[in-house]
Amino acid sequence: MLDEIGTITERFSASGTLDERIDLAFEAMRKMGFEALIYDYTPARRGWDGQVEIPTLLKLRNIAGEMYDYWCTREYFRIDPVQRLAMQTSVPFFWNYDPDVETRITRFVTEETKPVCDFLREHDMFAGVTVPVHMPRGDYATVTGVRFGARKEFMREATHVLADFNLLAQVFHEAAYELYDDTVLNASGVRLTERERECLSYSAHGLSAKEISRVIGRSVPTVVMHLNSAARKLGAKNKTQAVVRATQCRLLENVTPYQL
Repeated sequence: MLDEIGTITERFSASGTLDERIDLAFEAMRKMGFEALIYDYTPARRGWDGQVEIPTLLKLRNIAGEMYDYWCTREYFRIDPVQRLAMQTSVPFFWNYDPDVETRITRFVTEETKPVCDFLREHDMFAGVTVPVHMPRGDYATVTGVRFGARKEFMREATHVLADFNLLAQVFHEAAYELYDDTVLNASGVRLTERERECLSYSAHGLSAKEISRVIGRSVPTVVMHLNSAARKLGAKNKTQAVVRATQCRLLENVTPYQL
């Protein structure tokens, strides 16, 4: 499989779009016996209110398009048993919605998550393997291969390709991540002006409004105005909270840091 991964990696590099790279990943997964692919990415697992964030990216292959509406618009993602387990582990795992088969998601199959279970069973999406990807800054993604039908022997069959599937998922995610733009990386949808980002960045380095005004050559009231505007857009109560939220949303990246 290592030789094949090398070839796939080269093909990823030669592909210019995210969808092309997803198609290549799906092609490789099908050779392992999976019949559908689900890929999601969320810049932060939970929002400021503690709720599970809806992914900024959800890509499906060989799955009914209505799943996107249910998981993102109707927010089934928040109660998805697979996602609830994936947020707690970095280890690939099997899942199965056959009532007679117990897997690690069984404890999450409750009355609250019943809408998700019903949808998947109705669409014959009974079993699969999910690879959680947790990144250092709190980014979160899952790569899932689906096997249609209620197959009690699925886990035994898929065990033989679990290691290869995990490796493929990790390589694919790295290739996909290279092509993300700000609309994918910023979960909040907040847009700050360059001056607002600059003032928050200096504030993050411990500068007061008076000190920031000297650095950027603007009056103190102007700096305060920019900081207040940024805080309002971010729904923050104060400057400190605004800096934290802007950092979580990656809005302060690529801003020239303060130099002593």
